[in-house]
Amino acid sequence: MTYQEAEKYILDVPKFTKKNGLDNTRELIKELGNPEKSMKIIHVAGTNGKGSVCAFTASMLTEAGKKTGLFTSPHLVRITERFQIDGVEMSKQEFLDNFQQVKEAVEKIMERGFSHPTFFEILFAMALVYFQKNQVEYAVLETGLGGRLDSTNVIKSPVMTAITSISLDHTEYLGETIAEIAAEKAGIIKEEVPVIVGINSEEAIKVIEAKAQEKMTKILKIYRRDYEICEKNNKHIDFSLNVKYYDYIRVSLPYSAIYQVENAVMAIRIIEKLLDKDEYSPEIINQGLNKRLWQGRMEQVIKDIYFDGAHNIDGIRAFLETAKELTKGRECVLLFGAVKEKKCEKIIKEIVLTLNAEAVVVTNLDTPRSMEAGQLKDIFERYTQRQVICCKNTETAWKKALELKNKERVLFCVGSLYLIGELKAITGELNDDKF
Repeated sequence: MTYQEAEKYILDVPKFTKKNGLDNTRELIKELGNPEKSMKIIHVAGTNGKGSVCAFTASMLTEAGKKTGLFTSPHLVRITERFQIDGVEMSKQEFLDNFQQVKEAVEKIMERGFSHPTFFEILFAMALVYFQKNQVEYAVLETGLGGRLDSTNVIKSPVMTAITSISLDHTEYLGETIAEIAAEKAGIIKEEVPVIVGINSEEAIKVIEAKAQEKMTKILKIYRRDYEICEKNNKHIDFSLNVKYYDYIRVSLPYSAIYQVENAVMAIRIIEKLLDKDEYSPEIINQGLNKRLWQGRMEQVIKDIYFDGAHNIDGIRAFLETAKELTKGRECVLLFGAVKEKKCEKIIKEIVLTLNAEAVVVTNLDTPRSMEAGQLKDIFERYTQRQVICCKNTETAWKKALELKNKERVLFCVGSLYLIGELKAITGELNDDKF
């Protein structure tokens, strides 16, 4: 079997399987010898920011000399992006080797009457096998969807759990209210395992506090008052934070997005809880945060062009908070694409009322889940008199957006992570000299 055949097999899985219960995942992991028992696991759930928190945490652990695995989702361009050890992406050969090992285990559990694992179950199992083979000390795991019923929640004894901001997203699976969604996310909290929580909703925190009390575990809440922003521009943000052993330290982030400060603070709190004083320092914190650039999250790909996978209302509001800062007195152009499940009307109305772009380009995405560009155009035109251009695909939309941008305007490419992934594949390595 080749890498391409293995990748195709996994991508085809959704066509012949359905969501399984956790017993199915447990059986698969057991067949593989319970590789999760060989590592210390940090388990992270939440609506927005969990990928960044995972990446920051893993990077600081690596800088502290801990061999660290990172499993995240979704990927933008390559499926191997989901698996990293000390910041290095899994190779195609490693992907193939781990897939074949997991596939053999799949065949054995199916012989015993268990269901074929889902796409995500297979990838999660591959991550655990990969990390065990490479003898990682720590593994940082991002939940796929929710928490309580997510495949990653078969982990019985993580060393730390964390729940980032919670908002209304995936309501068809997780519930119609913040409280219902918070209950699903809180499902990762384990008996006497500390949990760190990002505060953005009193409704959510009450649910999480109740779960923490039930599990007899300590809860550490993160508030905006915990840090102070010292300096910010379109390339970086500096902030100060009181750190357990070092009083106030100054931290620099290579991002323009304010929401990344909140994600960095949560990751720092995780490190404080995990490591002893002699295992980390302000230098390790800064190096870790600066070495792991998380793609597609208010990412400045070149001067005045930003990619942001903001795909729910809270994500859009966080994007707009930074976009307003970046466009003070300047015109901007928006490239937008979305999937059907998202509440696009509410999202688009918020964008138009806050950003007021000079022109908007909307596109179809290369997925059956894509919302039709024509529908997006209709929604935008309900709220703006500005030019709205409809494109059949992302490549055409990108070229059109560049034409409209010119040298004076800022271009924001926003929406589904499918859009960001397609743009990454189209643009490759961009160079400021070309624009």
